[in-house]
Amino acid sequence: MSRNERSSGSRGDRSSGKSSGRQGGGERTKSHARGNAPVNRNEKDPKNMSRGNAPLKKKQGAAKEDGIRLNKYIANSGVCSRRDADIYIAAGSVTVNGQVITEMGHKVQLKDEVKFDGRRINPEKPEYILLNKPKGFFVTGSLENKNRTVMDLIAGASKSKLDPVGKLETQSTGLLLFTNDGRLAKNLANPKNGIRQIYHIELDKDLAYDDLQKIKEGVKLEDGTAKVTEVSYVENKPKREVGIEIKSTKSHIVQRIFKSLGYEIVKLDRVVYGGLTKKDLTRGHWRVLSKQEVINLTNI
Repeated sequence: MSRNERSSGSRGDRSSGKSSGRQGGGERTKSHARGNAPVNRNEKDPKNMSRGNAPLKKKQGAAKEDGIRLNKYIANSGVCSRRDADIYIAAGSVTVNGQVITEMGHKVQLKDEVKFDGRRINPEKPEYILLNKPKGFFVTGSLENKNRTVMDLIAGASKSKLDPVGKLETQSTGLLLFTNDGRLAKNLANPKNGIRQIYHIELDKDLAYDDLQKIKEGVKLEDGTAKVTEVSYVENKPKREVGIEIKSTKSHIVQRIFKSLGYEIVKLDRVVYGGLTKKDLTRGHWRVLSKQEVINLTNI
């Protein structure tokens, strides 16, 4: 074919009715305009092989559940950095499913139980739940005895494993914090930090004024002197109802203070915990902490 014939044929194609959608006119077939060009498919594989739709190549030899390095797991839980995690691992401070792990590079699964200094940690997104605990619920209980526990009350709060921070007696009521943030839980439980707590207490008898003064000055117990921030009679209530503010995290500290002076606590209600209050929180109900409340707790 000569050069002129090729040129003529080319012009003839353009006028043969195969117009693009952009140009209009004539019988429209599939548009070949830019952005609408047909996608070429591999004859052997019907799947779209154009860029952006190519099938992903699986890494050879990669296990389906390869796990996560233990130091990263610890760092993601908020306890410390990876570098510090290696130090704690080497020191034997970390257990996986009850076994002490000192091996660098050890890998774990999300379903594994990892504990740091005896407290379970979790690399998932930190969550914070505040419960107004009712009377008669165990903070820790025996499943064999079918005890009702506070975990039953917050069952729908989160898919993560949340643990209570601190304790409240079964017959005690009031504020109880839950979180999967191991670093915050450890910080709040540290006696050196002294988290503010206010209790409304009812005794088995009126509190004598002299005993009220003794509590203000500090009561000597078997593990040292128990100091309180403030203690007073509840306004417009019988003298057996007392409000006490304390920062100690020692076990049963409030009960032991009054018992040392010859009193038994009939009712104990924690109304303030680290700045958190029971406002708009009905007994037996829970709520999620606000971002500002979490910030306030981390600054304690």
